[in-house]
Amino acid sequence: MLVPGRMQVPALLLCAVGELVLAAGLLVTTHPLFRWGTVAFFALSTYVLLELRRRRPDAGCGCFGEVSSAPVGLRSIGRTVVLTGMALMSVWSPVTGWVAAFQLSWYAAAGVALLVLLSPEIEELIDRVRFRAPCEQRRGPAESVTLSRLRSSGVWRANKETLTSAEPYDSWRELCWRFFAFRNHDGDDVVFAVYLSGRRPAVRMAVVSAEGSEPLTEYTTVSA
Repeated sequence: MLVPGRMQVPALLLCAVGELVLAAGLLVTTHPLFRWGTVAFFALSTYVLLELRRRRPDAGCGCFGEVSSAPVGLRSIGRTVVLTGMALMSVWSPVTGWVAAFQLSWYAAAGVALLVLLSPEIEELIDRVRFRAPCEQRRGPAESVTLSRLRSSGVWRANKETLTSAEPYDSWRELCWRFFAFRNHDGDDVVFAVYLSGRRPAVRMAVVSAEGSEPLTEYTTVSA
């Protein structure tokens, strides 16, 4: 999504080929080219996710196709940071990837467990198994539940004092988002958006005035 439309398919193919080459090299050899190449790949992936979050806050990373439709958040970025660290640790490993896979060390196992915890796709897969439909086609949580999630978020706490009322004057759903509209003391519309999937859904906010709208800002809700 950060490259021109006509270049997206070639870029995806090039990325896929690069991943296969690096994976094969890590499995069968200890050559530093493949190991440092993997470090560079995941470090670059972290940068790309940060840019995607800044430029397209509504877009998913696409790491695992449609399953990665949730907006890029701290978990997705944290995952690539962990992968970068694990790749860096592998640079000094004396064995190939095949051997390491069958002789899993405790820190490698801890890294895998952390990757699972940082993967929002796990929750989406569980939801799809339970409901057998993508988020935008599923019945979302009750409006009161979504409003509670909004009020437990950092973005709400940072902006609630600017609002004229704690109750929205309008609410609607679009695809996998629930929107709540408020007004602030300047008479502008303040629109919050809450993602409808996941236990810690993304929350975004925009201030809409006659001069235009402020850039969307993303926060993650805090568990109650």
